[in-house]
Amino acid sequence: MSIVTVQLGQCGNQIGHEVFSALCSDIRGTHGLCSKKENESYQDSCKERFFCEEESGVPVARAVLVDMEPKVISQTLSMAARSGHWKYSSQSHFCQKQGSGNNWANGYSVHGPRHKEAIMDLVQKEAEKCDRLGGFLTTMSMAGGTGSGLGAFVTQCLRDAFPTSFILNHVVWPYGTGEVIVQNYNSVLTLSHLYHSSDALLVHENDVIHKICAQLMNIKQISFRDVNQVIAHQLGSVFQPTHTAGGGSGYSRNPLGDLLETLVPHPEFRMLGLRNIPQMPESSLPFSTFSWPGLIKHLRQMLIANAQMEEGIDWQVRPPHPGCSIPSTNKALHFNTSIANLLILRGKDVHSVDLGSFQDPSLYTSWLNPQDAFNAWKTPRAFNKYEKSAALVSNSQFLLKPLDSIVGKAWNMFASKAYLHQYTKFGIQEEDFLDCFTTLEQVISSYTNL
Repeated sequence: MSIVTVQLGQCGNQIGHEVFSALCSDIRGTHGLCSKKENESYQDSCKERFFCEEESGVPVARAVLVDMEPKVISQTLSMAARSGHWKYSSQSHFCQKQGSGNNWANGYSVHGPRHKEAIMDLVQKEAEKCDRLGGFLTTMSMAGGTGSGLGAFVTQCLRDAFPTSFILNHVVWPYGTGEVIVQNYNSVLTLSHLYHSSDALLVHENDVIHKICAQLMNIKQISFRDVNQVIAHQLGSVFQPTHTAGGGSGYSRNPLGDLLETLVPHPEFRMLGLRNIPQMPESSLPFSTFSWPGLIKHLRQMLIANAQMEEGIDWQVRPPHPGCSIPSTNKALHFNTSIANLLILRGKDVHSVDLGSFQDPSLYTSWLNPQDAFNAWKTPRAFNKYEKSAALVSNSQFLLKPLDSIVGKAWNMFASKAYLHQYTKFGIQEEDFLDCFTTLEQVISSYTNL
């Protein structure tokens, strides 16, 4: 089944481009470390998922590019075409001249309704090119105006136009120190609207990825491109083909559906986080060796201690013993409870890995059977030059702190009516804000009580 990617705003378009580049360089690599037959079926499966073939033989990304200013889209289109390995369709982008000025309300209430028909036409055409449509992956940031406001609007339109398709929103969480003065407003509005129309939100935090660039990738002067490449590598490690648990010998047919089925057992819990191990500069790979038990042990501790990378993990955090009643305040500070986890292993000897430590009932909430809460996908085909690599997609309490902080900051501004006129002039009223706060307070409370 195919996935149509909808790239929204500057951030969404730049990340989308890096994702397709990462997928393409992975399937072109000769480093598969697996049989020729396995490699060929992996390549075919990836191409069917993310690209359509043209007569010229150059794969064309199944994507729609949307932005309210032309600069980023024209850069993105020409960079893809220049690579010579893949390109975007010349007909699948939509841009305007004016931008949204970092104002969510402008993107949502003005640009959205005004350009709905043109944008949804492009999406419809992309969807019709798929033999079988698996669903939509949108990429966007929460802080600005187009990605967040128009992104929330377009997600609602996707839900209306394709009621039975899966929709996964990939969302970039802004830097804590702030890029935009109203980013907390924009984020609260985006998250609460997506919570109503999307199947799940896969979140990357800029601060975390920035740390990975600095500490694991050893990049001295970190650019947005560096950050986006790490994000793209992580997304690729989830969406490239794998064998699902009950999937028999073939590659998973419906990656989005399988992902959401395993990770979102309840509509109240839709926040997904992603951790990868190992992550390092390409130049260090030849000098590194990894064992599966070591990788699994680190990844499990990253999960329960809520560490986002393998450096600086708190090894003191332990799962609570079944039956012992820890005061919840203490637990909330340290142990990260999961609803569901999906572990994706790629590379050699994947089928002999012992994953018992992830089936420990104390990692999960009490109302779900650990057998249902944990799934593993595997493929002997290595990903992006890593001999062995693991990705963990988890539906857990990992976002509680940042979410609480963003809602708190937005509420303080709202209480003093700061910048509200920028939103009311485009028709977003105080009641709309209050509804959004209510939605997110409910999400926070549900995750806190796990």
